[in-house]
Amino acid sequence: MRDEEPAPSAGGGEPPRDRFTVEVRPVPDADTDVLVLAGELDRDTVAPLWRVMEERIGSGRIVVDCSALDFCDSSGLNALLRARLRAQEAGGRLELAGLRPPVDRTFEITGARVVFRVYGTVGEALAESGGEGGGTHGRER
Repeated sequence: MRDEEPAPSAGGGEPPRDRFTVEVRPVPDADTDVLVLAGELDRDTVAPLWRVMEERIGSGRIVVDCSALDFCDSSGLNALLRARLRAQEAGGRLELAGLRPPVDRTFEITGARVVFRVYGTVGEALAESGGEGGGTHGRER
């Protein structure tokens, strides 16, 4: 079965700019991009994230900074899970950093947290070479 890009917002247009933002911060001299997510990630705001992810998959390591993410529903979770799989297929990685309690809880209760390498902060993620060390899975915090 072929994955398809999530549909645009239910209203047919782009979500309000202040409700969700995604910013790309390439890391100099590294095969790493940091994606800074802010606001509410849900079915109405997932399309911009998906477009950015599609552009970055295959570029190496992606660290998703969730420290300013206030909410993530199943649509956002699904987009991150699919992007992680695509990154792996392309020989890259997608990791998470800075999960705040409301978002972390979503990942934990769905069981999705165990599939991601999760760091407390972006700084901790970038300090790791990206190998098997560092980060946590599941309840290891």
